[in-house]
Amino acid sequence: MRRVGKKQNARMNKRKKGTQKEALAAAYLGRNGVKIVCRNYRVRQGEIDLIGWEEACEATRGRERKSRTLVFFEVKYRKNRGNGSALEAVTPAKQRQISRVSLFFLNQYHISDKVPIRYDVVAIDGNENGEDITWVKNAFPFMG
Repeated sequence: MRRVGKKQNARMNKRKKGTQKEALAAAYLGRNGVKIVCRNYRVRQGEIDLIGWEEACEATRGRERKSRTLVFFEVKYRKNRGNGSALEAVTPAKQRQISRVSLFFLNQYHISDKVPIRYDVVAIDGNENGEDITWVKNAFPFMG
């Protein structure tokens, strides 16, 4: 039987916690009208936590029109604010990485450049009362 060191065990626990928080975010988004189509999309250049479609109804001139937006979500969790808020953890470098990885997804699934896309952040901050979930739409623009 192979023994697991403390560092490796901590890494596995961190990944497990991340998976739990991503599932919490996916459930939250689902309750708010987002259909998640992919979790943990990975390529060599990086990873996107969640990808989903958000449908919206727009009323113009008495007509209702549905639109769909493909959304790339970054999920961030902070147990407490000792290291800053979860939102502050999505740095410009991380935004560039997510933007680049999104291009791979769009290309791989042949998604037209006419489809509206957006980059959102779901921040989960822990506190003494539980956890606060904040969904920031259009958190950042494409950064190529």
